[in-house]
Amino acid sequence: MPVRNLQPEGDVQKVQDIEVREPSCEDRLVRGLREPTTTSGNLTKTDWTRDGMSDHGCAHFGAFVKEYGLEPFSVVHAYFSVCINKEARRRKALSCLCFKCGGSGPQLYSCLHCIYFGCKGAHIGEHCKQTKHYIVLELSYGMIYCHQCKDFIYDAECQAIAEKHIKKEAKSLNKSLSWRPWSPSKLEIDLLLKNPKRRHVTAVTSIGLRGLLNLGSTCFMNCIVQALIHTPLLRDYFLSERHECTAKTAAKCLVCEVSRLFQEFYSGARGPLSLHRLLHLIWNHARHLAGYEQQDAHEFFIATLDVLHRHCKISMTEMAAAAAAAAEKSNKPPPPPPPHQDSNPTQCNCIIDQIFTGGLQSDVVCQACNGVSTTIDPFWDISLDLGEAQNQGYGGPPKSLIDCLERFTRAEHLGSSAKIKCSTCKSYQESTKQLSMRTLPIVASFHLKRFEHSSLIDKKISTFISFPAELDMTPFMSKKKSDQPNPSTSSTSTSSSSHSSKSKSSDRKQQHQQAHQSNDEATTADASGDFRYSLYAVINHVGTLDAGHYTAYVRHQKDIWVKCDDHIITTATLKQVLDSEGYLLFYHKKVLEYE
Repeated sequence: MPVRNLQPEGDVQKVQDIEVREPSCEDRLVRGLREPTTTSGNLTKTDWTRDGMSDHGCAHFGAFVKEYGLEPFSVVHAYFSVCINKEARRRKALSCLCFKCGGSGPQLYSCLHCIYFGCKGAHIGEHCKQTKHYIVLELSYGMIYCHQCKDFIYDAECQAIAEKHIKKEAKSLNKSLSWRPWSPSKLEIDLLLKNPKRRHVTAVTSIGLRGLLNLGSTCFMNCIVQALIHTPLLRDYFLSERHECTAKTAAKCLVCEVSRLFQEFYSGARGPLSLHRLLHLIWNHARHLAGYEQQDAHEFFIATLDVLHRHCKISMTEMAAAAAAAAEKSNKPPPPPPPHQDSNPTQCNCIIDQIFTGGLQSDVVCQACNGVSTTIDPFWDISLDLGEAQNQGYGGPPKSLIDCLERFTRAEHLGSSAKIKCSTCKSYQESTKQLSMRTLPIVASFHLKRFEHSSLIDKKISTFISFPAELDMTPFMSKKKSDQPNPSTSSTSTSSSSHSSKSKSSDRKQQHQQAHQSNDEATTADASGDFRYSLYAVINHVGTLDAGHYTAYVRHQKDIWVKCDDHIITTATLKQVLDSEGYLLFYHKKVLEYE
């Protein structure tokens, strides 16, 4: 079997071809490696045979590093664990086999003392016992294992070497880095050491729960804030202090105020909070909501997202400009653009769009030539009608959220009074229109249109609409373009009152459509996609159209629900949540795909 001798090349060893006999302990990874003796430095024989690892780490690994250094780990990890280049991948495929059975896994170990590969269990264990080579490397994940202590070993220097190798592997394969678990930076470690006090979250903890004072018909605002505070990814973003803002705009920045609210909610205090600063900022940036009269919670939700989105973009622009100015002043190259901005300059990457923005596909089919005109609009929520269906063939008003979504995505004949000019026929023709979900956001919010306004009468629809705790959106996703006859994509974007919020600006629609045009021939509703959602917040309206009150149910922890009624927080059951009337429904995606 071709085995390799190792020569130094930078921080990684270079493997050269040599032909050797059946591998034995005399075949060394590093020139000059010696058999470990029963005593090494201050380590006695009784230390080597001690079962279990001490509080100070593995003594056997310490002795190994003292005698051989970290070169054996660096070489084996670079060539047989992650494979930093094409040659390493070739050599691993040829020689990385169990020397006992000839197998390639499923879990292979490599002795760090000598050239020996063995399967997990008896094969590598037998080698360790016979040779007293206790330090081995698990090749699938690159973890060091001590056979004497029967435990895996973490070493900071080895971890740093491994991270370098992983980056080299990604560069060699021209791919992005695979997902890596979070590890604290030096600054975060120093902060943890300086602040040893910890807050332990238990099943009965009240951390994250705060009542909100009613400032005079502001229950609509309190409910929306409770829903946003309990949005998992939004909470993680603000509690990790990811938002940065310049001193120039911080006082007027709504995102900074929301960040402060998250800190207040999770400070451990129990007293109710006053949202007067938040209300003042909303009044300044959304003038149509100013005043002390009762407002619509859905309208406030959309306005809040819009202001947060605009302020995030302002902050990102100002911070990028400040970083570029600092780099220019110090004669350093400018910092790289944020993720996705280089490949898709028209797509916003702020936290609001990352969590709440989806894409709604509208397919208009010409009845004369069957040509399809497709447009894609961004949405922050889906507004669902509860009244009688306009088109024939759909019996009665909907009774569940699924009914509403089926009606929302059902093909609709536009009729002779709403002819659309066909780009193929070059004339106005009757057509059918069908909506579907092109892309789904992380948080899917549904607005049940209970308030009906007409020229004759304004009324509230109090019909009970059932909604599930777990929702699968797969049936409502867009089909492949190849499934549709004669596809042709329109260059303009149309809006529908049932899904487009009036506070969204037209430039966001144009940006979102341009971002999708390069992917028009691909399908978003891939068969392997997971479109399951879990309910985490429900906002209800109690009373009439003229005199009513908003309350909210939010999921505090797994299977733990609470009812938020302004400053009063009480426990609730899932049955109470599902039996409620429902006005705004918030669902969180169960499985998040890494980009």
